[in-house]
Amino acid sequence: MKILKGLYFIKIQSLFYLNEYRKSAESFSTTTINCNYFAAMLQLQNISLVQFRNYVQQRFQFTKNIVGICGQNGVGKTNLLDAIYYLSFSKSYFNRSDGSNVNHDLQGFRLEGNYFLENNDVNVTCILRENNKKEFLLNNEEYKKLSEHIGKLPCVMIAPDDVELITGGSEIRRKFIDVILSQINGDYLQHLIAYNNLLQQRNSLLKQYAATNNLDDILFNIITEQLATKGNIIFNIRQSFLVDFLPSVTDSYQQIANTNDTIICSYQSQLINNNFLQLLQQNLQSDMALQRTNIGIHKDDIEILMSEKKFKIEASQGQRKSLLFAFKLSEWQTINQHKGFPPILLLDDVFEKLDANRMNNLLHIVSSENDAQIFITDTHKERLETQLASLNKDFEIIMI
Repeated sequence: MKILKGLYFIKIQSLFYLNEYRKSAESFSTTTINCNYFAAMLQLQNISLVQFRNYVQQRFQFTKNIVGICGQNGVGKTNLLDAIYYLSFSKSYFNRSDGSNVNHDLQGFRLEGNYFLENNDVNVTCILRENNKKEFLLNNEEYKKLSEHIGKLPCVMIAPDDVELITGGSEIRRKFIDVILSQINGDYLQHLIAYNNLLQQRNSLLKQYAATNNLDDILFNIITEQLATKGNIIFNIRQSFLVDFLPSVTDSYQQIANTNDTIICSYQSQLINNNFLQLLQQNLQSDMALQRTNIGIHKDDIEILMSEKKFKIEASQGQRKSLLFAFKLSEWQTINQHKGFPPILLLDDVFEKLDANRMNNLLHIVSSENDAQIFITDTHKERLETQLASLNKDFEIIMI
């Protein structure tokens, strides 16, 4: 009986916080903010978090382009950045499930952000209901598909573990390219979703064949042809994009590292000089044996060489971090060029765990764009103030 009463109390507490938020949301969202601070075309003016991670109910208001977020480890600095990222991508940067983002012992969460975008006020709301149903709204109109929101409020994030982009497997680099293209090309994201669905269907048929020794040839051939069609579209978009993007990465590396290291980045794909459908047909026996599709754009990679040797083997820690920042800076610049305004830049704990000098170079490059909004976390207020003051730009520091 005591357990039931406890659960009932948690339920009431959860509803109380959400109801209190709803009562105050209108007055907060209609608060007049001096837009002279926001000459940029994309600015987050304020954000509200209810039952998100360690936040039960909290609001933050931002009045400067450059925002420092300071506090001890574990107080929620990263969670605040991830909430901002969530409102851009409808999901966590850290691959957490929606349910794992709910505050302990409560049910559901709500995120709401008010933006200034191209001379218009924009409201974005993400609600995870108690039944784990997620709703995403733009100006109070719910999206039918979450993918429709991607690219509307572009955002770039850098976190300490992102060095895996350089040292990790090909999947991480493919995801990196996919995130950029999805923000600047809505059709690309739809093609990618369709490709992944077809790939899953083809792999299911291959597993079914291994279990039953029976294959629906007609269905299998239709899915294979559709997979090849979508794969060719994605390949062509990636190849065309990377022709300009990869050289920009090497240029950014030179700026950030302040070195003459010879870095070469190249797009690697099985589709280069090969017909995708023919490759699938030629590898059918191998796919059947392995019960999965082993040919396609889901195997693409970016090869990185330094002095004609594999970069992740030859490079020092500093060189790896420089290249990470180069990829991220090129991502930021590319989105800026395609959108006509800079994406929001989120920098998590960069001075503590990443190279301060290289990060300082990146910050100076980004802050030279007067429209850019930057959020940066740190545990040491004095260090953060010193770094931000060196940019010669107005900034504010929020203590958590």
